[in-house]
Amino acid sequence: MPTFASPLFLAVFGGVIIGNLLPRGSRLQPGFRFAATWLLRIGVVLLGLRISLSDLLSIGAKGLLVVVITVAVTFLGAQWLGRRLGVRPDLALLVGTGYAICGVSAVTAMNGVIRADEEEAAYAIGLVTLAGSLSIVILPIFGQVLGLDPSEFGTWVGGAVHDVAQTIATASTSTEVATESAIVTKLSRVALLAPIILAVTIRRRRQELEGIPNRRPPILPWFVVGFLAFVALRSTGWLNEDIIGTVRAVEGWLFVIALVGVGAGVDISRLRQLGGRPLQLGMLTWVLVAGISYLGVVLVN
Repeated sequence: MPTFASPLFLAVFGGVIIGNLLPRGSRLQPGFRFAATWLLRIGVVLLGLRISLSDLLSIGAKGLLVVVITVAVTFLGAQWLGRRLGVRPDLALLVGTGYAICGVSAVTAMNGVIRADEEEAAYAIGLVTLAGSLSIVILPIFGQVLGLDPSEFGTWVGGAVHDVAQTIATASTSTEVATESAIVTKLSRVALLAPIILAVTIRRRRQELEGIPNRRPPILPWFVVGFLAFVALRSTGWLNEDIIGTVRAVEGWLFVIALVGVGAGVDISRLRQLGGRPLQLGMLTWVLVAGISYLGVVLVN
């Protein structure tokens, strides 16, 4: 959806309201925690069915290079900006992941690895939703001003907009060619979720192992392994569109329920303590990802 009527944003918002109305010792809390962990991770696994290797190959070597550079610069740039602005490292990492990969889904997947505060996860989700919603209005205007043809516009949108639904909404303001180009580019970014999480997990693993020689956390979380397995399954061509459509519907509901659980763990009083600097980070990172993606489109074409 094109605005803050996004089901995922409403799920987090509703969870925040419910969690702060209920007493902290409520019997519902274990259920919220289950949703925010296990259901969320199962949703990440199912997300793999959105992508096939043929999708990645269809954009070509140059297109894939642009996607990789856009993702890397955005991911690292957000963390650099976060340090400059004095934003907490975990929050900057979640923002960088969400903007670089696929919005709310990427934030929740990364949070399953780093286990940041619920307030930080909720703030990051709010930022990527805000930027994605603004993109639907602003990018089509800039696309016309910059003189991009439908294919170029779609590639730019696919590289710059965060959530898949927001990407489709933005590209659909142009032609079907733009929409198709945006989807392929966007799914190529989604495919980079696993390498990003792997890199962060290895770094965290090394930090945790210092002084704890007998501890061996897994190099790759089980839900990321499942994500890759589902990408491989989709690539076989064995599944018809009806099955894929059903799984996508289940995935969507899992994320909605999981994000209610995430929101229920947020303490509004602690959320206020994060201040306005994360908003500055979100806006600057939005400009960064849009600028790098546009530069890539210009250089490739």
